[in-house]
Amino acid sequence: MLFGPHETNLGRGRALSERHVAYYARRAAGGCGVVVTETASVHGSDWPYERAPLAADCGPGWADVVAACRPHGALVLASLGHTGAQGSSGHAQTALWAPSAVPDVVTREVPVAMEQPEIDALVAGSAAGARIAVGAGVDGVEVDAGPRSLLRQFASGLTNHRADGYGADRLRLLREVLAAVRAELGPGRALALRLSCDEEAPWAGITPDLAVGHVRELAPLVDLLVVVRGSGPAPSAYRPDGHTAPGFNTDLTRSVRAAAGGTPVVLQGSVVDVAAAQRALDDGVADAVEMTRAQIADAELVRRARAGVRVRPCTLCNQACQVRDVRNPLVSCVADPSDEGALAAGAGRRVTVVGGGPAGLEAARVLASAGAEVRLVERTGRLGGALRLVAALPGRARFADLADWLAGEVARLGVRVELGTTAEGGDVVATGAHRPPGGSAADVLAGAELPPGPVVVHDPVGGPVGVGVAELLAAAGREVTLVTPDAVVGERLGGDLAPAGARLARAGVRRETSSRLRSAGGGVAVLADRWTGEERTVPCAVVVDAGPGLPGDVPPGVPAAGDVVAPRTVLEAVLEGRRAARALLAAPPR
Repeated sequence: MLFGPHETNLGRGRALSERHVAYYARRAAGGCGVVVTETASVHGSDWPYERAPLAADCGPGWADVVAACRPHGALVLASLGHTGAQGSSGHAQTALWAPSAVPDVVTREVPVAMEQPEIDALVAGSAAGARIAVGAGVDGVEVDAGPRSLLRQFASGLTNHRADGYGADRLRLLREVLAAVRAELGPGRALALRLSCDEEAPWAGITPDLAVGHVRELAPLVDLLVVVRGSGPAPSAYRPDGHTAPGFNTDLTRSVRAAAGGTPVVLQGSVVDVAAAQRALDDGVADAVEMTRAQIADAELVRRARAGVRVRPCTLCNQACQVRDVRNPLVSCVADPSDEGALAAGAGRRVTVVGGGPAGLEAARVLASAGAEVRLVERTGRLGGALRLVAALPGRARFADLADWLAGEVARLGVRVELGTTAEGGDVVATGAHRPPGGSAADVLAGAELPPGPVVVHDPVGGPVGVGVAELLAAAGREVTLVTPDAVVGERLGGDLAPAGARLARAGVRRETSSRLRSAGGGVAVLADRWTGEERTVPCAVVVDAGPGLPGDVPPGVPAAGDVVAPRTVLEAVLEGRRAARALLAAPPR
């Protein structure tokens, strides 16, 4: 079991911090066998995001991670890399490095083609990073030649148009880096390689067939090979959301393993279920499995699985664990948001939680786990609240698994659940939002019938709900127009932004961007251009509002959580439910 490298924003400057140490130690304590730290840049020219680690600054942090993980039996590998043209010039204030001056498809920035001095500096930086990691006591190093890597850019015909030896032999630089790192590792330490084996750009890029040849050449040089996919044109292929089936790299990994000549191969790619991981091992797909997002969702995944306890599920939503966006958040998870500190004892307390959505369920779970006697009151006939609605969206079905897990946990912990019941007051209030009846996205997701005719989905938020409802209605054969004030639909979707646009286009959804909905009636909706105010009409028989609901009333001094406070995401609702429970436990009994 591997916990793979990923951006966390937990750094202090460009060094690993004590928060990194605690983050990795939790997974080691939970039973993970191999922890791979966040990829550190091997040269100062590479500064892809604000708190990206720099190998030259990581020695003390790597040593602390090793000290924290080793008592639990976990091996620690330091990931080393350089993002090249897929980095950012905003922090280093220097030109991006690349094999050729090919504009990056995402940033449109034109990099500088590396000359021999830059190539030599990259190889030397990789060796120096490995030397520092060895001095910190790591068990090995993983070299990154994955989707965002400069080494992948050299290996690919998409981005390597060179006429010299590094163009005639596109794997040459990768071999030189591996040799330099191997020389620093010495005996007894592992050399792993994260290798993009499908760029999803068959017109010029690395294809699975080409990758087999790459693997035959590179596998003898390493001790472990992690099979991934993705590139500049397909950045979401590395860790897509729930619209892509889990375990999507299975066939690719199987073919690579057959070519690896006995070098152990790791399956990566939305592997989030323990049973599926075990099947992959039993079927000979791979020798090990990387379950990174699954262990972000449940740091104790291995320990729970061994004990026969149900694992907290990963929803494959990418809403909190992908941190490279304009908000610059810390790594987190909608199922297990960060909240530090020990729980106060709750034995002897009798507590009523009102509301059985994600916030109320999490509050009840935390209170019961602290020993409190908990009563959970829910006015509907089923627990889960908004999680059940979100699960009706395309690609979001795993939110129902989270609802089931929370309901199962409160049952396991002895919470007394009363369905179809209302309660005045309560010790924690999590009764959700309220919306005018009819015409909301929540109504559509709950199965409400809409009048016939064209539908306008009004999305002032830019999150997954508006896009998902438009997809759902288009799949049902409705004529759909999605209206947003933003320049693109789904502006807050992060890694799913481009795939969502492609899905909407294929579904025939009309997209009206930079637009405000002025009015609707008489078979049309009147839209106004956000910038000019110029009005136009689109066909409309019914408007579906994908905006947030309205908060409710909470008695003064009573801990509250979720949509009853203000419109919240699942992450915020679960986190606030947890915090409300902690606050109640920390306060004197009433």
